[in-house]
Amino acid sequence: MTLDEMEIGGVSVIRTVGGEGPLRNRLLDMGLIPRTRIVLQKRAPLGDPIEIKVRGYELTLRAADAQKIEVEPEPVPGRGDRV
Repeated sequence: MTLDEMEIGGVSVIRTVGGEGPLRNRLLDMGLIPRTRIVLQKRAPLGDPIEIKVRGYELTLRAADAQKIEVEPEPVPGRGDRV
């Protein structure tokens, strides 16, 4: 799943940061590195940009940039697969 596919309030961990050259370096410099926990805070009415919480601060990203970041959803306590 990519960062732009997350639901509001969803918690995930970054798996990989894609992009090339300056874009990838900029994302890494902003603290978006693998194994970092993030929370999707808000999404603009038309879906672009999105706001995430990473390393204790809020960061706004364009949806096109968020598509380059692969994330893995973090399990939510109390939401087991029990029937």
